[in-house]
Amino acid sequence: MNGAHFAFTDRWGGVSAVPYEELNLGGAVGDDPGSVRANRTLTAKALGLDPAHVVWMNQVHGRDVAVVDGPWSGGEIPAVDGVVTTRRGLALAVLTADCTPVLLADPEAGVVAAAHAGRPGMVAGVVPATVEAMIKFGAEPSRITARTGPAVCGRCYEVPKAMRDEVAAAVPEARSETSWGTPAVDVAAGVHAQLDALGVRDRRASEICTLESRDHYSYRRDRTTGRLAGYVWLGEPPGRSLAEGGG
Repeated sequence: MNGAHFAFTDRWGGVSAVPYEELNLGGAVGDDPGSVRANRTLTAKALGLDPAHVVWMNQVHGRDVAVVDGPWSGGEIPAVDGVVTTRRGLALAVLTADCTPVLLADPEAGVVAAAHAGRPGMVAGVVPATVEAMIKFGAEPSRITARTGPAVCGRCYEVPKAMRDEVAAAVPEARSETSWGTPAVDVAAGVHAQLDALGVRDRRASEICTLESRDHYSYRRDRTTGRLAGYVWLGEPPGRSLAEGGG
């Protein structure tokens, strides 16, 4: 249990009421705060994690990345779209409801990361910035494992032609077309192309389209809705708990 662990949620098994039913993990979408806390606790415990040792982000569709060794202090969560840690047992979480959640790990270097890649963040380079932050802690792209979770697919993410052209100018692989023949963007494809260009070969993408799946939240489909989460963490060394060593 000392390697990397990855997990993505769906919308079921929580306590939130309509329209956030059931397992909404987003704290800034209008849901009852008590329900969100309960859902985060339920999810953490189901994953074998301490709910108090999960790091969340204030996601703003940018490229800023923070290095953490414990939960945020002072009650204020910085505006970042990537987090990196070398702390075993500390889970990093990313919230999405159509954007692409990106989980990264190099267990040999002892470093993991989570990134929130919406269309603006992908174009801004949040994923390369997150990988660069991992490299500073000894990660090697050839050893990094990357997992992307449920997200709106390139057959469904319709955008104006000018927007598609702007995205494609930055990340050509993100150019797409909807199943009905209009301009579209494939964020997950763009993210995987960026990872490939960085030398990350061990990659896997979810086949679930959030807009098409009623088991997942989709902002484009429902507007007022909950948030899914992706979690990544490194297992604890034998005989050592997260509480040891402070932080």
